[in-house]
Amino acid sequence: MNIIQQKLRRLLAATLMGWMVINSPVVSAQPSNSVARKSPDWLRSAVVYEIFPRDFSSEGNLNAITAKLDVLQDLGVNVLWLMPIHPVGEKMKKGSLGSPFSVQDFYAINPDYGTTNDFKQLVAEAHKRGMKVVMDIVAGQTSWDSVLMTHPDFYLHGTNGAIIPPDPAWTDVAGLNYANPDVRHYMIDMMKYWMNGYGVDGFRCDVAPNVPLDFWESARTELEQVNPQVIMFADAGNEPELLVKAFDVDSSWGMIGMMNKVMNSDIPADYIKDQWEHENQLFPQGALHLRFSDNHEETRAVARYGIKGALAAQVFMLTLDGVPLFYNGMEVGDATESADPALFEKMPVFWQCGGRPPLRDIYRDLIKLRKQYPAFYNGQLSWLENTAPAQIITIMRQDAKDQFLVLINLSSTRVTGSFKLPDATGFEPVKISDNPAPIDVNPPDFDLGGYGWCIYHRSTPD
Repeated sequence: MNIIQQKLRRLLAATLMGWMVINSPVVSAQPSNSVARKSPDWLRSAVVYEIFPRDFSSEGNLNAITAKLDVLQDLGVNVLWLMPIHPVGEKMKKGSLGSPFSVQDFYAINPDYGTTNDFKQLVAEAHKRGMKVVMDIVAGQTSWDSVLMTHPDFYLHGTNGAIIPPDPAWTDVAGLNYANPDVRHYMIDMMKYWMNGYGVDGFRCDVAPNVPLDFWESARTELEQVNPQVIMFADAGNEPELLVKAFDVDSSWGMIGMMNKVMNSDIPADYIKDQWEHENQLFPQGALHLRFSDNHEETRAVARYGIKGALAAQVFMLTLDGVPLFYNGMEVGDATESADPALFEKMPVFWQCGGRPPLRDIYRDLIKLRKQYPAFYNGQLSWLENTAPAQIITIMRQDAKDQFLVLINLSSTRVTGSFKLPDATGFEPVKISDNPAPIDVNPPDFDLGGYGWCIYHRSTPD
């Protein structure tokens, strides 16, 4: 790449970051020195696994998930996030099966998924293995043939008096009206039902900003009376106030958006650091973010980045601060479609992917490393300058006992160089399956092939 091209890329990146700052929400209600709610200590070291029950197996039911709990436990997963398990609306549905986010009855189980007893067994078996179970709740909407349609006052109405979607593009759902206190009571009672009757540990709340903040705060207070350790995930980005009282963690949409642009060679890798710093300034102190490279709303990471790129991106998410997420077969490199149109059809995970590195072994080793060393989930994160900022990310995770250097090449070409660290002696490469240590290269120097990465460790100097 010549100098003119490099300058053009830097200009584009600067413009993008400026747009992000201008378009971030004004957080006047929460000053920059606000503090995030105190979440359970175990959540910081947790690994979340998102499951789309329809596509997780060829059977597409809850029992097939229960049958794979040992495999997920072996991977290192300790939180299961189940996408909505309720009956799907037929009226105005999209695709042949409809979206799981178009709910007919919040109190029922999708008959294609099984029975209430099947769900009880899934939760009980997960708990036996030390796993938490988080249900996906779509609090802002229902299907057009929902059981709640007998209460038209539960819904949003347009100027002509007709019920309307929460978003004009979401034609398969109808928006709920939280100005009606009966809606609030109904939704809180419904969440209590799943906690009391089934032992659910928490909720992932779809498009949380579409529901008033004071509802979530009230719901949290009431749910804690059922289970003081309830956990709540907000499907939101750039909404700092959600993490002050109501939610434990949100979705880091800004980070994955920046990663997509870096991996597409639109901007240099060091703008990921700028995104991280932007989030730290915007959010309350101690805020937790769900860190993901793949989920049900994105094209599969292996399709966006290639196999090696997808691995490099997930290595970053596993070593970054926050709570890492895996999605529905990504540990085998599944490339089955996700998002639109896959949300509306049956597209099961292909578990026997060929031509892949041993991704499950690699991810298992990385998860084990992360859980073994608190430096990754309670320690400090520092960004180290390097001589190839357009391609290479260099970070340090450390606490009073351990220091880890993480070097990741987010480009497809080999890159050599060095990073700045006053004292780089004593670092030894961490052994990870199928990732040999660099030969004849020691920190602060690096030599990384396309999408290559390496982790080094030393005890924290006195």
